[in-house]
Parts: sequence; C-alpha cells; structure tokens
Amino acid sequence: MKSSNPFFNNKTFSPTSRVYGAQEDVNVITHNETMTVKGTINKSMFLFAILVTSALLSGYLMLFEGVHPYALLLGGGITGFVIALIATFKPNYSGVLAPAYSLFEGLFIGGISIILELRYPGVALKAAGGTLVTFMVCFLLYRFGIVKVTEQFRSVVMASVLAIGTYYLLSWIVSFFTGSYFVGHSFEDSSLMSIGISVFIIVVASLNLFLNFDMIEQGAQRRLPKHMEWYSAMGLMIAVVWLYLEFLKLFAKISGRD
Repeated sequence: MKSSNPFFNNKTFSPTSRVYGAQEDVNVITHNETMTVKGTINKSMFLFAILVTSALLSGYLMLFEGVHPYALLLGGGITGFVIALIATFKPNYSGVLAPAYSLFEGLFIGGISIILELRYPGVALKAAGGTLVTFMVCFLLYRFGIVKVTEQFRSVVMASVLAIGTYYLLSWIVSFFTGSYFVGHSFEDSSLMSIGISVFIIVVASLNLFLNFDMIEQGAQRRLPKHMEWYSAMGLMIAVVWLYLEFLKLFAKISGRD
C-alpha cells in the first residue's frame, strides 16, 4: 500500500487509518465526511486550473512586466516545496495548502518554461502535450484494469524512483564542487546518453501515476477523512509537475541537437 510518491507515504494512508462505511460505492459522494474518488478528481481539476493559470501569469509577468525569471523560479519553487513539506505532516490543512501549492508551483513551471521556450521555441507546448497525453493514457489504462498495481509492480517503481532521486541528489552535490552535473541532469546536455536517461525517467514518472491512482482508490475505499481529497489531489499535482519538467528537459535536449 505504499506509493513511490513520498507525498502519499503519509501515515494517513496506512492500513490502520480510520474507515467509514467501506462497503458503499466510492465513486460517488455518499458521506460528507469521507474521501471519495469523484471528490478527489474534482479537486484535482480545480488545482490543475490554478496551476495552469498561475503558469500563464508567470509568463505574463516575465514578458510584459519585466519581472526577473529567477524571482519566480526561486520564489515559486522554494515556497511550493515548503508548502508540500508542511502538508506531508499536516494533511488536515490540505484544503488551504493544496491551492497555495498549485499557485506557487505554477509560477515556478511558468518561469522555467518561458526561459526554455525563448531558447528552444516550441518545447513548452510539446512538454504540455506530452504530459497531458501520458496522464490520460495512464489514467485510462488504470481505469479499465489493463494495468494492475501489484506488490511487484509497486516495488519496482519505488526502487526506480529512489534510484533517480539519489542520482539527482548526488549530481547536485557534485555540481557545488565542480560546477558540472552528472550525465542526464542538465538541460544543456544533449548527448544521446543524456536523452536516453530522460526517456527512462519519464517512463518511471509515468508508472508512478499508476501508484498514485491506486492510493487514491484505496483511500476512498477505506473512507478516509474528507480533507484527504485535497491531500490526494495535491499529490497528483506533484506527480504531474514532475512529469512535465522531465518532458520539458527531454524536448530541450532534443532541440539542442538541431
């Protein structure tokens, strides 16, 4: 019952979490105090709208108001990270924290998208399209039971995410001392090996979505508290942002080879 998304590895998703009427249909809201799949999907759509609107606002501020891109990158990225960290320990405040996360993370991805779009025209639209198509395909595959989340599937994805996180962490540490990143980490690295690493990470990020869908469904079946809809929707936004950034990196690398 663990997801490779650390946001879902919260004790509120544990098997001992409180259960409300688990025999009821979880696809409709039948209890005002319990988490449902439908409620989580609705909140996810709301958070996604905030994320996109904030990203567009970020682009406007940079292009027409002269706001420095790094102010948006650092301000949005750091604030979004802190909010996600707080929500991990205080999920009952997710109703406020989740919209705030989408707002600030939208500023971050909007800023980095504009920077790369000016350098490699078209990459932002390609990344957005790749993310949307991948998300929908994964959702449909899970919804119709074509892909099932088993313990072996979960273990492989978790191990892969842990390996990627370790690789990125070591690359950041090395960059502080040498000024250069490991192969595959930098947007400027357009080697075939670097592109291959990005493709692998995108595959893992996509597989991670299945684990997130499963956690949401399991949480609804156990009738977790209503605020977990916001918490779960926020977890999905984190996964979507990761997937988008990896697509953005991939298309920037490919454009760099032209």
